[in-house]
Amino acid sequence: MNHLIKRGLTTFDLKILGITLMVIDHIHQMFVPFGVPDWVDWFGRPVATIFFFVSVIGFTHTHSKKQYMLRLYCAMVLMSLFTFALEKIVSYEQVILMNNIFRDLFVGTMMMAGIDLIKSGIKPKKISRLLAGISVFSLPLLFSLLIPLLFATPQTIPFVLPFLPALLLAENTVMVLLIPLLYWFKGNRKVQCLLIAVTAAIYFFLGSTQWIMVFAIIPIWLYNGQKGNGMKYFFYIFYPAHIAVLYIVSAWLFQR
Repeated sequence: MNHLIKRGLTTFDLKILGITLMVIDHIHQMFVPFGVPDWVDWFGRPVATIFFFVSVIGFTHTHSKKQYMLRLYCAMVLMSLFTFALEKIVSYEQVILMNNIFRDLFVGTMMMAGIDLIKSGIKPKKISRLLAGISVFSLPLLFSLLIPLLFATPQTIPFVLPFLPALLLAENTVMVLLIPLLYWFKGNRKVQCLLIAVTAAIYFFLGSTQWIMVFAIIPIWLYNGQKGNGMKYFFYIFYPAHIAVLYIVSAWLFQR
């Protein structure tokens, strides 16, 4: 333990920790019909926060923010289409697939890109850049206004929802706002951890187990600023693959 504290955690370590906890969380989700206890879900509560922090690191250090965003947007669309198709093929009503962390992360990158534009427009007093930044930042909020119209015409959902980076369609909804907050204070780990703690406290007082996200502070605090082993595309493949496997196995066992 002392060695771990001294060495710290790399970005790779944070990803592996997040993936491990995520799989446990999804085991709970997929096997609820079999009576898996609710406490198994607790392991997944810090996952989104860890990935939000990692996305801030990734967006900060990527060689091309446009390519980073395009990659996430494509993953968001493909994941949404994939879950639509999987539910149609398997037809397992006991479990609803709402999983698309890529939408959360893409919405977060839009807001981070907006922050970059806002900051670049404040100091030189470039109003056009400032307004562009506010517009980009606000788009996921404005897209959310389309949701009532979308669900009023259900036949359009498969053709519109996969492509819509709306905040309220994100898996973690308003909690995604933590991404731009962490990005704004990316140079101050204490403030970042405080923001996570405050968000956890809000969920605690609302009576939600999401307050357990507070434990994400531990690995985030131990982050040593190093990348570690590369796994650039691993998560893009592993995420849909493990959800498909768990969903299909659960459906097969339930229908036996």
